[in-house]
Amino acid sequence: MPVIEDPLSRIVFMTCDLAADAATSGSGSPEPARRREVVVNGKRVKTVDVHAHCAVPEAMAVVDLPLESPGLLMTDTTTRIAAMDAQGIDVEALSINPYWYRAERDAAAELIRIQNEALVEFCAANPERFVAFATAALQFPDLAAEQVDYAVKTLGFRGVGVAGSVAGEELANPRFHPFWAKCEELGVLVFMHPLGTRELEPSGRLSGSGLLTNTIGNPLETTIALSHLIFEGTLDRFPGLKICAAHGGGFLPSYANRSDAVCRTFPDRVGPLPKEHPTAYLKGGQLYFDTIVFTPEALRHLIAETGSGQIMIGTDYPFPWTSTEVDLVLGTPGLDDDERIAILGGTAAQLLGIAP
Repeated sequence: MPVIEDPLSRIVFMTCDLAADAATSGSGSPEPARRREVVVNGKRVKTVDVHAHCAVPEAMAVVDLPLESPGLLMTDTTTRIAAMDAQGIDVEALSINPYWYRAERDAAAELIRIQNEALVEFCAANPERFVAFATAALQFPDLAAEQVDYAVKTLGFRGVGVAGSVAGEELANPRFHPFWAKCEELGVLVFMHPLGTRELEPSGRLSGSGLLTNTIGNPLETTIALSHLIFEGTLDRFPGLKICAAHGGGFLPSYANRSDAVCRTFPDRVGPLPKEHPTAYLKGGQLYFDTIVFTPEALRHLIAETGSGQIMIGTDYPFPWTSTEVDLVLGTPGLDDDERIAILGGTAAQLLGIAP
C-alpha cells in the first residue's frame, strides 16, 4: 500500500492499488482522472462517503505508535481525489480509527489536539471534497465532552468518531453518559467504527485463515456495541443521539428479530425498553448504517430492516473492500429516485451540514 501525505495537515492516507491506478495512465505517468458525475433521473446528485480513513503521524508519535505502511510517501492528495473522481464520490467524511483509548490523560489531550487541528487544516484546504469527524479521548469522558464541544463550536466539525468499545469497556457504560449528553446537545453525527473483538484473540478462536479478526471480529464488535446501547437504555436516555454504524451495522440488522424474540422468550432478562421491540430502534431515527454490505440483495435487506432514510454510502477507502458503492445503490432494485438520492448523499449531507 503506498502512502499519501498532505503537506498542510500532515495527514497520511494509506492507499491501495486501485487508488493508484486511478491516478495514472497505463504507462504509469500521472493522468488526471475524469470525474464521474452521478445522475439520478436527470438530476445531478452530490455523493457523500461517510466511511473513509486517514491518519495523522504527528499525533501517533505522541504515544509512539508506528505507522505501518509499506510503499511510497506522496506529497499531495492527487491519488485520493483521483480515486474519488473515478468512483463518483464528491465528498469524503474522513475518520480515524481510535488507537489512543489506553493513553494517559495528558498524552491523550495533546494527541487529540494535534489530530483535530490537522483534520481541520486539511479540510479547509479542500473544502469542496472533504469534511471530517473529530476525535476524542473517550477513556476520559469529561475530557471527551470538552474536546467535542471545542471541536464543534470552535473548529467547526460536523461529527465525531468513536470505536465500538473503549479499552474493553462498552459504550453503554454509564460513565460515558457525559460524552453522549454532549453529542446529543450539539446534534453531531457519531460515526462508530469497530476495532475488533480483541478479547477473543488470546483464545485463538479467530486465528487461522480468513483474517477472522477483521472479517468476523469487526462486524461482531459493532453488533455487540449497538445491542448494548439498545438494551442498556443509552438510546432512550439520549433520544437525540444520531449514530452511524460502519459495515452496515455489523450482524445486527441481519438477525435483529432474535433481539425481539429474546424479549418474548426471556422477558425477565432484557430490562425495560420504551419501544415496543428492539428492532424498532433500527428505524427510530437514531441509528444509521453505511452501505458496506457488498451485494444488492444485502443492501435491499438492510434497507428493509432499517429504512432507506437510515442508509449512507461508505467505501472504507483506502482499504479495497469495495470501490463500487455508487453502483451498488444505483443497481439495487426496488428503490425510487428519492431513496437513491438520499442514500447517495442526501442524508449524509443533511446530517453533516454539507451544502447541496
